[in-house]
Amino acid sequence: MRSKEVNPTPLSLFEFWPGSVFYTPIVLYWIVMGLKYRDFSTPTAANPRIETGGLCGEQKSSILDMAGQTAKQYIAPYAVFKSGEGSFQRAQHAMARINVQFPVVIKPNIGCNGTGVKLVQSLEILKQTLSLFPDNVDLMVQELVDYPIEVGAFYIRHPDQEKGYISSLTYKETPALQGDGQSTLKQLIMHDPRMQHIPHVYLPRIAGLEETILPAGEKKSLVFAGNHCKGSIFRDARTDRTVELTECLDAIMKDIPDFHFGRIDLKTPSIEDLKQGKNLKIIEINGVGSEAIHIWDRRTTIWEAYRAQFSHYRQTFIIGAKNKSRGWKTSGAFNMLFAWRKQKRLLASYPTND
Repeated sequence: MRSKEVNPTPLSLFEFWPGSVFYTPIVLYWIVMGLKYRDFSTPTAANPRIETGGLCGEQKSSILDMAGQTAKQYIAPYAVFKSGEGSFQRAQHAMARINVQFPVVIKPNIGCNGTGVKLVQSLEILKQTLSLFPDNVDLMVQELVDYPIEVGAFYIRHPDQEKGYISSLTYKETPALQGDGQSTLKQLIMHDPRMQHIPHVYLPRIAGLEETILPAGEKKSLVFAGNHCKGSIFRDARTDRTVELTECLDAIMKDIPDFHFGRIDLKTPSIEDLKQGKNLKIIEINGVGSEAIHIWDRRTTIWEAYRAQFSHYRQTFIIGAKNKSRGWKTSGAFNMLFAWRKQKRLLASYPTND
C-alpha cells in the first residue's frame, strides 16, 4: 500500500461515475483498435481456450477446470450444480464431492461484478439462498477462504515470452460499521466520511435494519463480495509487487493452457505472505473482461485511470493478434455481442450479492 495519504478526500473524482460516462472513452478506444486490427473481437484470442477470451459470458469454472496440478493446489475447492427444483440436494452433494462444510460461498457460474455472490452459513440459509436464483442456472459452491487479506493481481504474458508479469496489484477492503451504543445503522452510514457521499451504495445493505442500534464496539460488515461497485474499498498495492510473488503467479498461470491476460482474485493470511508468494488461495481467475482494479483507489487521478485502461486493452489486442498469427481464431463480433447479451440477461435475474 502507499505509505502516505496523498489525497485526503474520501472518494476520487470519478469513482462512482455512471458506467455509461466512465467507459465511453474506453469503448471508443476499443473501436479505434478494432479498426486498426481489422477485427473488433481480436482481444478474444488473448485467452483462446476460454469463451470470448473471458471478455463476457464465460463460465468461471471453465477457467479453473483447465488448471494443471501446480495451479490446482492454489485454487479454493469448488463444484458446479444446477439451480431449480432439486438444487438443495444437488448443492449438498456438490459440497460432499469437494469435502467442504459450512460456511461456503454460492455464486453464479456466469457473472461479473460480484453479482449474486452469497455467503451461506447453514442448511437453512442454503435453502433460502437457492430460492433466490432463477431455474436452470449453473451455480458454483466454493470453500470459504477466511484469510484476512484479499487481493486482485493482474497478470500478463505475451505468447512469445517465457515469463509474465504483474501489471496491477490491489488490496480489497470490506467496509464495516462500528457501533457506539447510541447511533442507528443509518446514522452510522450517514456520519461515515466515505459512506455519507454514496449512501445509495450502502443503505440497501441494511434494508429493514436502518433503526437498529449496534452495541458499543460491535462491528457489522456491509459487503462480503470484494467488488468496488458493490461497496468494497480498493487500495493500490503495486508497491508490494515482488520477484517472489511474480514467480509464484507466473508458475500458476503458465499451468493454465494458453492463458495470457487477466486478473487473479485471491486471499492470503498477510501482506508478508503475499510478497513472498506463500499461502495464496485463489478464488477466481478472470479473463479479458477483467480490470486492473488499482484504478479504483481513491487517490488515483482520472488521467492515471484512463492511461491504465488504455494500456491494458492495448495489450489484449497485441496478444490477440499474436495468437491469431499462431492459428487461433477470435470469437467474432457477433458471438461477442451474443455472449454479452446472455450475460446481461443473467445478471438481471440474480439476487443482490452479500
